[in-house]
This record gives sequence, structure tokens and C-alpha cells, in this order.
Amino acid sequence: MYKVFFQDRTVFFGDDFSRAFARNKGLFYRYINLHELHELIDAFFLLKEIRNLYIFHDDMLELLEEFKSCFHPVDAGGGLVFNPRGEFLVIRRNDTWDLPKGKLEPGEDFETAALREVEEETGLKDLELVHPLMSTHHTYQLGKDRILKKTKWFEMFYGGQDLPVLQAERRHHGFQMGPAGSHRFHPEKHLPEHSGCYVHPGNPLILRFHPGIA
Repeated sequence: MYKVFFQDRTVFFGDDFSRAFARNKGLFYRYINLHELHELIDAFFLLKEIRNLYIFHDDMLELLEEFKSCFHPVDAGGGLVFNPRGEFLVIRRNDTWDLPKGKLEPGEDFETAALREVEEETGLKDLELVHPLMSTHHTYQLGKDRILKKTKWFEMFYGGQDLPVLQAERRHHGFQMGPAGSHRFHPEKHLPEHSGCYVHPGNPLILRFHPGIA
């Protein structure tokens, strides 16, 4: 199933209503029209006690496009930075372990933005972009606007000796390097499962992390 993060909650998209209903808990909705979808999203923003929303339609591509049309789109790029010892970099942002990322500037592509933002957020120079990893989506409210941010993630390599220099104005206040497979950046059980960082050993895909707003 596709999914979009609503801060510490999740919206799932699928085409098999019966199977999902039998295995999961949350609010379930079969897509009918765009007007109802707008009302559903407004309700989900307000009803914080609902942790998961499941939306179903036979045509997944149509459903995803209709969902996107309910938001103002924002594109971002980010990096999973490894050093020569195989450790990856996480930064502390708003009291949550996160990966460096940021929004695209006009005319930028995702690769250029990811390298620029990681360099700006960490102070590390001469980063090498290794290959793309995955894309994630999350939403937030900015004034009266509903924002849908798409972040493309890239594996990066830093072979230098400098330590990260973080930006206090971006609410960064700490960093750590951790080996792939480390669970020390996982949240406690009472926190959302994606509010932390985890990288699978031998397969550097971002499995769990907090999709923050910055």
C-alpha cells in the first residue's frame, strides 16, 4: 500500500478493501468523489485521535492524483550520508532524530537540491551522491494551506575528516553517527514508529524516520 505521513499519523492507499479492513484498525473510506475526499482530509486533520486513515479505489493512479490535488505541492531532497566506516549521519531536529533535507529552489532538480541542503544543514563539503534511494510523502498545515511534501532521498558518501557544523536557526541541536542496523535512533514505544531513524544493514534504504516539516 502507498502511504502519506500526517506528522505522527498515516494515510494508506489501496485497492483491496476487504483484506485491509480485516487486518488493520482506523478510519476506512472508499473513494467516491473529490468533494468528499476534501471533507475527509479536513476531518482527519482535526480528529487527532484517529491514527490511521485507509482510502480505497480500484484505480490507484487516479486515487493518488485526486489526493494530491487536495494539497499545495512542495518538493524536497535529502541525504543518507555514510562515512568510510559505514556509519550514517543523523541530526537532532525539534527533539527528534532526522536526516538532513530541504526544499528545492526554483530551477533545481532533486539531486542538486539534496546535495545543497545536506551541505547547508551539516556544513560538510565535497559530498558524493552515490545513488537514489526512495521517495516519501508527508503533509502539514501552513496557515490555511494544506501542504503535501515529496522528498526524494539519496545515498551520499563523505570521506573527509570534518565534523558536522549544524545550524541553530534551523532548530538543529546535535548529531550522531550510527552503524547500519543500529536501533539507538528508534523512538520509545509510545512514540510514532516513524519518529526516528533506522537503516537496514547491507541495504541502505530509509525504513523508519521522522518526516519533519523543515
